Amino acid sequence: MTAIDLWLINARQPEAIAAKLGQLLDPDERARAARMGPGPGDRFTVVRGAVRQVVAARLGTHPAELVWEYGPHGKPEAAEAGGLRVSWSASGALAVLALAEGRAVGVDVERLHHPRTAERMAARWFPFEEARFVAEPLEPAERAARFTTLWCRREACVKAYGGRLAQSFGVPVAGPSPVLVADPGGLGAGPSLLCDVPVAVPFRAAVAALGESPMRVNVREWKVN
Repeated sequence: MTAIDLWLINARQPEAIAAKLGQLLDPDERARAARMGPGPGDRFTVVRGAVRQVVAARLGTHPAELVWEYGPHGKPEAAEAGGLRVSWSASGALAVLALAEGRAVGVDVERLHHPRTAERMAARWFPFEEARFVAEPLEPAERAARFTTLWCRREACVKAYGGRLAQSFGVPVAGPSPVLVADPGGLGAGPSLLCDVPVAVPFRAAVAALGESPMRVNVREWKVN
C-alpha cells in the first residue's frame, strides 16, 4: 500500500510570515508573485514557501536550494528528488500538497462553484452520466458540491498523468471514493486510483495516484516554521 502524505496549507498568513517565506522562493516565483500584486501574490508566496519547506525537509536540503523541473504540460517535480513525487494545488486561502514515494501523484482543491455554472460546465464537458448526476438534485448547493467533487477528481487525475485537462473530459471519475480509473483514454497508459480528501467547507479536494494498488492518505496541517 502506498502512503500519500497530504498537507493542508492556510495561504492567508501575516505579512511578516509571507515576507519570511518569500526569501525561500526562486527569482521566477518572486516575479510571478509580484505580477499578482498584494493579496493573491502574498497567498502565492505562502503556498510556494510552504511547499518548499515540506519538500526540502523530506529531501534533507534547504528550501531555497530546491529546483523545480516542469513536464511538457507544466507539472512540477523537484530536481534530484529520487523517487519522491510531488503535486500541489491552491484555491483562494487553501492549498493542498501531496507527496508520494515511487508513485506519480496529482492533487486538486477547488472552492465550490456556483450551481448554475456547475450545471452548465458539467453539461458541456462531462460524460453524459456524470452531467446527469450533477443536474439531478433539487438543491442548488448539492449540484454545486457534486460538480466540484468531480472536477477535483478530474484535475487530480490529469496532474497524476502529467496531461492536459481537455484529455480528461471523456474519462469517467464518478462513484464512491476511492475510484479506479481503468481507462484514462488520451491522458496516458495504465490505470489510476482517485480518492476524495476531507477539507473544510466551502472547498472540495481529491488526490490521484498512478496504478491500481491501494493507497493510504495521511492528512496533516502545515505549520509555520
